Amino acid sequence: MHNHPVQASIATGVVEGFARDGVRRWRSIPYARPPVGPLRFRAPQPAEPWSGVRHCHGFTYCAPQRRLYTALGPGRFQPTGEDCLTLNVVAPEDGGDGPLPVMFFIHGGGYILGSSATPIYDGAALARRGCVYVSANYRLGALGCLDLSSLSTPEVTVDSNLYLRDLVLALRWVRENIATFGGDPDSVTIFGESAGAHAVATLLAVPSAQGLFARAIAESPAAGLVRNTEIAAAFAERFAALLGVRPGDAAQALLRVSPAELLDAQDRLIDDGNRDMLGAFPIGPVCGDDVLPVEPVEAMRQGSAHRVPLIVGSNAEEGRLFTRFLKMLPVDEPTVEAVLAGTDATVRERIIAAYPDYPKRSACVRLGGDFAFNAAVWQIAEAHGAHAPTYVYRYDYAPRMLRWSGMGATHATELFAVFDIYRSGGFGRLLTAGADRRTAVQVSKQVQRRWGAFSRAGVPGENWPAYSADERAVMVFDRRTRLEYDPAPERRKAWQGFTLAH
Repeated sequence: MHNHPVQASIATGVVEGFARDGVRRWRSIPYARPPVGPLRFRAPQPAEPWSGVRHCHGFTYCAPQRRLYTALGPGRFQPTGEDCLTLNVVAPEDGGDGPLPVMFFIHGGGYILGSSATPIYDGAALARRGCVYVSANYRLGALGCLDLSSLSTPEVTVDSNLYLRDLVLALRWVRENIATFGGDPDSVTIFGESAGAHAVATLLAVPSAQGLFARAIAESPAAGLVRNTEIAAAFAERFAALLGVRPGDAAQALLRVSPAELLDAQDRLIDDGNRDMLGAFPIGPVCGDDVLPVEPVEAMRQGSAHRVPLIVGSNAEEGRLFTRFLKMLPVDEPTVEAVLAGTDATVRERIIAAYPDYPKRSACVRLGGDFAFNAAVWQIAEAHGAHAPTYVYRYDYAPRMLRWSGMGATHATELFAVFDIYRSGGFGRLLTAGADRRTAVQVSKQVQRRWGAFSRAGVPGENWPAYSADERAVMVFDRRTRLEYDPAPERRKAWQGFTLAH
C-alpha cells in the first residue's frame, strides 16, 4: 500500500503528512513550544512558526515515563523526551460535503504513562466513519500532573495543573487549525479513557476550556484523583525531600534535575502514598487555582461546569485488570480495609453490605472496581445529568478469550470496540477466534455508531434515553445490547457521598 504525501497549511506553517488506506494522517504536529529549560514547569506557550515544510510522517517523543510503557510493537519503543507537546490528525481522504465533526482523544495511563502514538489509538477507523480524529500528548507525572506550584520562589515560578493547561492549548490549536483538515471547530467532542476520561470530566470544570468543545465522552473515569492545594503542598514537600533538597531550594533544583531523577522520586512518592494510604493519589489535578477553581463533580452539581451533552460509563469487570497489572487498586481484603479505614463506621458497613460475598476475592475485585471507577460514573451522571443531557452505559462484552484469561470485560476493553480493533489487525483477530468474530464486530459497530451519532448531534442514536434520577437508564453493550434501569442500586447507593479520608 503506497503512501503519498499530503500537505496542509496551518497557523504556524506547512505540515506534510501522508495518505494511505482512505485516510490522511499527520503525526506529531507541535501545538506548543517545547516545555524545556526555563519553560519546564511553566504554562505551555503556543508553538512558534517555522519556515518551509515540516515533515509530520512519524511520531516523535512521548512524555518521559518508564520505557516499558512506550511499546509501539514487538521490540519497538517510542523515544521519551520533554519536547512532547504534539498532536496527531487523521482525516478521511474524501471529506464529503461540508466540515466534519472532530473527535479529540485524551489517552489514559493514571497520569503517569501513555502516549497518543500507542497503536490502539490510531483512529483511522473513526475517521473513515466520518470525523476528523485528533489525539494529543500532554505532560505526565512529576513534569505535568504533580502540583509543585507551592515550591515556587520569587526567582522561579512553578505553575499548577500543567497538563490541563496543555490540553486547553491543544484544544485552542484545534479551534484555530482544524478547518484546514476538513473539521468543524464548532463540533468538537472530547473523549478519553481512564485518566483520559478523568481529564475529560475535569475539563468540564475548567473555565478556560469554555467553548472549545461541544460534547464529551468519559470512558471509565477514575475516582479520587483530585486534591486540594493544601494536600498538594504536602505532597510537593515530600517530593522535594525525595529529591534530597530543602523546600526553599526545591524550585531551582526542579529546573536542574534530569527526567530520570524526577521519575524515580515520583515512583517513590506513589509507593509511599500507597503504603501510608494518604487518602489521595499524589498525581492528578489540583482544585482551587485559576485553572480548576472547583472540584469537578462539585462544579457539575452547582451547575457551574460546561453544560454540554455527556456520555459516561464503565466496564462490567473494571477491577480484574488490576489483579495482574498496575496493582494500584484495592482488590483484596487487606487493601480494601486500608482504603475504608478512615471512613465513618456506618459508611464502611454500608459499602461492605453491598458486596454479600465479602471478603471473597471476587467481591473484593468488584468493590475495587466500584471504588476506582463506578463511583465516579454514578457521581458524574447524577451531578452533570441534573444540568445537561447525560447518557450512561456499561460495557459487558468480552470474547471467550478474555473470559478464559480471567479478565472478562475489564478496564479498557471497550477501547477494542471504540477503535475497531476486533476488525483491524492481528491482536483483535487473536482475541476473537472462531464464533466470537461476528459478535465482536457487531458490538464494535454498535458502539462506533452511537459515538459517531453523538459526535454529530449530541444524542447517541435512538432508544437511549438520557439519565435521570427517576429512571437511571443505562445502555448495556453486549452480545445483546439492551437498556437497563438502575442496574446495581445497592452498590450505587453504597458509594453515595463517599470521599477518601484526607
